[in-house]
Amino acid sequence: MSVFEKLIDKAAREVLKDCQPRTLFAPAEYILSMGGKRLRPLLTLMAADLFGKNAEEVIDPALAVEIFHNFSLVHDDLMDNADLRRGYPTVHKKWNENSAILSGDALVIEAYKYIAKVPAGVLPDILELFTTTAMEICKGQQYDMDFEQRLDVTEEEYVEMIRLKTAVLIACALKIGAIIAGAPAEDADLLYEFGINMGLAFQLKDDLLDVYGNPKTFGKKIGGDILCNKKTFLLIRALKNANDRQREELDRWLTATEYDPDEKIKFVKNIYDELNLKFAVENLIEKYYLASLDYLSSINIADDHKGDLITLAENLMYREK
Repeated sequence: MSVFEKLIDKAAREVLKDCQPRTLFAPAEYILSMGGKRLRPLLTLMAADLFGKNAEEVIDPALAVEIFHNFSLVHDDLMDNADLRRGYPTVHKKWNENSAILSGDALVIEAYKYIAKVPAGVLPDILELFTTTAMEICKGQQYDMDFEQRLDVTEEEYVEMIRLKTAVLIACALKIGAIIAGAPAEDADLLYEFGINMGLAFQLKDDLLDVYGNPKTFGKKIGGDILCNKKTFLLIRALKNANDRQREELDRWLTATEYDPDEKIKFVKNIYDELNLKFAVENLIEKYYLASLDYLSSINIADDHKGDLITLAENLMYREK
């Protein structure tokens, strides 16, 4: 664990600690204590460091991003009726649905308390960025739910949905660090675009792992997106490229109300294999990954100072969880 990761982990475990009533705050502490990648706050610290700012001076907004992210996970899991998050029972399974809703709300409020701690001179810009990002994430989540009821979702619509639902918070985390560090506006914007493209690649990888990952390392059950009829790139491309037999099979599984979950996952995955969709998604991941590196290389900072961000992006692209 790096110095930055230790700093984030220690600070995150103090959020809402021992607050009362425990029935409200214990679920919020629980989701924060799971750890996970801590990717977004790490990016805030790395972005600030890139422009010469001490990590301790940006830990509060970094925590705000992490707290907000965890709020979104609590509500996302509830909407998806997911059983596991990071290998642990989801909040609504460990407690109940009402606890998940209310503790999620508490996390949003706490996130804004931490954002409000940034220096007064940059607070308006950061607050506008953070609030815009929060609303974009809600839009992305709504599109994701809307798409579950449609069979005509396009690849372009899907990319826009994951840009909103996932990529914008990664980009926001980076830009917050850059703004606090006093980075030139052009460089802060380039770092934001680096985050958008890395976020798109990150979500595509997540979708791929949901079908082809190892459940022991992935931290949740494989095939969850298939069972929810989520319009991932895999399913959208499958519906587009399927022959008559494959389309008939897909339609049958997508409209079935009673089925064996393992059987549905097996049959849909088999169609993905027949259409060589794993390779297609891997190519798209590579496209966005390379685009992210192009934006990073354009930032007016010596290349040898960008090594940690390049390594992180590479690790995300080739991760197994």
